[in-house]
Amino acid sequence: MTSRVGQYCISVADLEKSAAFYRDVLGLQEQQRISIPGAEEIILGAEGSDGKIQLAQRDDVVPPIDHGNALWKLYLYCDDIEGICREVEACGCKVVSAPQRLEQWPVIVAFITDLDGYSIEVIERVKD
Repeated sequence: MTSRVGQYCISVADLEKSAAFYRDVLGLQEQQRISIPGAEEIILGAEGSDGKIQLAQRDDVVPPIDHGNALWKLYLYCDDIEGICREVEACGCKVVSAPQRLEQWPVIVAFITDLDGYSIEVIERVKD
């Protein structure tokens, strides 16, 4: 049997604002909009990648989003971590940990939060 992860769905307080953040700030592309009873959803991803995030504004969820303690962080791979961090700050979100090179891996990482407070680890591969 073969399996793979398709996408991850998170609840958001404002679907359009969250979609703009993931699209305009983080550089993902809107791929689909879905309307189902009780929710509006937008799927975003990158061309040529199976990884996707699905944003859902549900009728039964009253903001602010309750994160509980189940989801720790999302991962986002990029090619301009400094630019993303500037855009995150410009839109009023937090750069929790500035970009830093990890010596044990060929990457630079930063931690940011989105509009709903979700933690995102941004990763840029170091080019040799």
